[in-house]
Amino acid sequence: MFGEIIHAYTRAQAHADGTLTDASALADELGFRYPVSIAAHAWADAVAWPYDDASQDETGRLWDVLAMARVAVLGAARRGDGASWADFDVLRVPHPDAAATPVRLRIELGPGDDAEPVFTITAAADR
Repeated sequence: MFGEIIHAYTRAQAHADGTLTDASALADELGFRYPVSIAAHAWADAVAWPYDDASQDETGRLWDVLAMARVAVLGAARRGDGASWADFDVLRVPHPDAAATPVRLRIELGPGDDAEPVFTITAAADR
Protein backbone atom coordinates (compact mmCIF):
# COMPACT_ATOMS: atom_id res chain seq x y z
CA MET A 1 0.00 0.00 0.00
CA PHE A 2 2.71 2.51 0.98
CA GLY A 3 5.72 0.73 -0.52
CA GLU A 4 8.79 -0.68 1.16
CA ILE A 5 9.68 0.26 4.71
CA ILE A 6 12.60 2.67 4.64
CA HIS A 7 13.49 2.41 8.31
CA ALA A 8 12.04 0.61 11.32
CA TYR A 9 12.93 1.15 14.98
CA THR A 10 11.75 -1.76 17.08
CA ARG A 11 10.83 -2.01 20.72
CA ALA A 12 13.68 -4.51 21.12
CA GLN A 13 16.11 -1.90 19.79
CA ALA A 14 14.66 0.68 22.18
CA HIS A 15 15.31 -1.69 25.09
CA ALA A 16 18.85 -2.39 23.86
CA ASP A 17 19.79 1.28 23.51
CA GLY A 18 18.17 2.41 26.78
CA THR A 19 15.28 4.37 25.29
CA LEU A 20 12.98 1.90 27.08
CA THR A 21 13.52 0.03 30.35
CA ASP A 22 11.69 -3.25 30.87
CA ALA A 23 9.62 -3.19 34.06
CA SER A 24 7.66 -6.36 33.35
CA ALA A 25 8.94 -8.46 36.26
CA LEU A 26 7.78 -5.98 38.90
CA ALA A 27 4.65 -5.11 36.90
CA ASP A 28 3.71 -8.79 36.88
CA GLU A 29 3.72 -8.75 40.69
CA LEU A 30 1.17 -5.92 40.54
CA GLY A 31 -1.12 -7.87 38.22
CA PHE A 32 -0.29 -6.46 34.79
CA ARG A 33 -1.15 -9.04 32.12
CA TYR A 34 1.09 -7.59 29.41
CA PRO A 35 4.74 -6.51 29.34
CA VAL A 36 5.42 -3.01 30.70
CA SER A 37 8.29 -0.72 29.71
CA ILE A 38 9.16 2.79 30.86
CA ALA A 39 10.55 5.39 28.47
CA ALA A 40 13.79 7.21 29.30
CA HIS A 41 12.38 10.59 30.39
CA ALA A 42 9.74 8.98 32.58
CA TRP A 43 12.42 6.79 34.16
CA ALA A 44 14.74 9.75 34.76
CA ASP A 45 11.99 11.89 36.27
CA ALA A 46 10.11 9.38 38.41
CA VAL A 47 12.28 6.30 39.01
CA ALA A 48 16.00 7.10 38.81
CA TRP A 49 17.71 7.71 42.16
CA PRO A 50 21.39 8.54 41.51
CA TYR A 51 22.05 9.71 45.07
CA ASP A 52 24.01 7.92 47.78
CA ASP A 53 21.04 8.14 50.11
CA ALA A 54 19.14 5.15 51.44
CA SER A 55 15.88 7.06 51.94
CA GLN A 56 14.82 6.12 48.39
CA ASP A 57 15.66 3.34 45.97
CA GLU A 58 14.78 2.69 42.35
CA THR A 59 12.84 -0.50 43.04
CA GLY A 60 10.54 1.29 45.47
CA ARG A 61 10.13 4.26 43.15
CA LEU A 62 9.37 1.92 40.23
CA TRP A 63 6.79 0.11 42.38
CA ASP A 64 5.08 3.45 43.08
CA VAL A 65 4.98 4.33 39.36
CA LEU A 66 3.61 0.92 38.41
CA ALA A 67 1.02 0.95 41.21
CA MET A 68 -0.33 4.32 40.08
CA ALA A 69 -0.22 3.19 36.44
CA ARG A 70 -2.30 0.15 37.37
CA VAL A 71 -4.88 2.36 39.09
CA ALA A 72 -5.03 4.47 35.90
CA VAL A 73 -5.47 1.40 33.68
CA LEU A 74 -8.24 -0.03 35.86
CA GLY A 75 -9.99 3.35 35.94
CA ALA A 76 -9.81 3.63 32.14
CA ALA A 77 -11.19 0.11 31.78
CA ARG A 78 -14.11 0.93 34.10
CA ARG A 79 -14.91 4.08 32.13
CA GLY A 80 -15.07 1.99 28.98
CA ASP A 81 -14.36 4.91 26.67
CA GLY A 82 -12.10 2.85 24.40
CA ALA A 83 -9.01 4.99 25.04
CA SER A 84 -5.67 3.22 24.62
CA TRP A 85 -3.96 5.46 27.20
CA ALA A 86 -4.46 7.02 30.62
CA ASP A 87 -2.63 9.84 32.37
CA PHE A 88 -1.72 9.53 36.04
CA ASP A 89 0.25 11.41 38.67
CA VAL A 90 2.99 10.06 40.93
CA LEU A 91 4.43 11.87 43.92
CA ARG A 92 8.18 11.63 43.69
CA VAL A 93 11.07 13.07 45.65
CA PRO A 94 13.37 14.77 43.11
CA HIS A 95 16.47 14.72 45.37
CA PRO A 96 17.32 13.95 49.01
CA ASP A 97 16.68 17.45 50.37
CA ALA A 98 13.39 18.06 48.55
CA ALA A 99 9.75 17.47 49.34
CA ALA A 100 7.65 15.18 47.17
CA THR A 101 6.17 16.78 44.08
CA PRO A 102 3.76 15.35 41.52
CA VAL A 103 4.87 14.26 38.07
CA ARG A 104 2.36 13.48 35.31
CA LEU A 105 2.97 10.27 33.36
CA ARG A 106 0.99 8.33 30.78
CA ILE A 107 0.50 4.60 30.31
CA GLU A 108 -0.45 3.45 26.85
CA LEU A 109 -1.49 0.06 25.51
CA GLY A 110 -0.17 -0.56 22.02
CA PRO A 111 1.41 -3.16 19.77
CA GLY A 112 4.82 -4.68 20.39
CA ASP A 113 7.26 -5.77 17.69
CA ASP A 114 5.09 -8.76 16.80
CA ALA A 115 1.77 -6.93 17.28
CA GLU A 116 1.36 -8.37 20.80
CA PRO A 117 -0.19 -6.06 23.43
CA VAL A 118 2.36 -4.10 25.49
CA PHE A 119 2.18 -1.19 27.91
CA THR A 120 4.52 1.80 27.72
CA ILE A 121 4.85 4.46 30.41
CA THR A 122 5.99 7.86 29.18
CA ALA A 123 6.56 11.42 30.33
CA ALA A 124 5.54 14.33 28.11
CA ALA A 125 9.12 14.61 26.77
CA ASP A 126 8.98 10.98 25.58
CA ARG A 127 5.98 11.59 23.34
